Amino acid sequence: DSYNDYPESVKNNAKKVLKWREKYGDEVKGMTRVGWTRANQLAKGENISRDTIARMASFMRHKKNAEVSAENKSTPWKDRGRVAWLGWGGTSGINWAINKLKTIDKK
Repeated sequence: DSYNDYPESVKNNAKKVLKWREKYGDEVKGMTRVGWTRANQLAKGENISRDTIARMASFMRHKKNAEVSAENKSTPWKDRGRVAWLGWGGTSGINWAINKLKTIDKK
């Protein structure tokens, strides 16, 4: 089974990071190849597997890095933590994944 019923805000968060990378190139860091793949999947509204949803849910451990640091307030695309957080769907994506995982695992 795979799922794509995540909120529109999840897609928008991922799209924002992809647009930053398109516009600012190498200034945008903070994600691995897997992270960029995830951002692309979410931006396109693609179906994702339970395993992928579990990885998204486990990304909650990075919440402490989700806010843009003071030195990057005017250049948020340079904040690695913010880039990664948004690429994985942002707060709405992580919360959706946590709740979706509970729903899937009840079946």
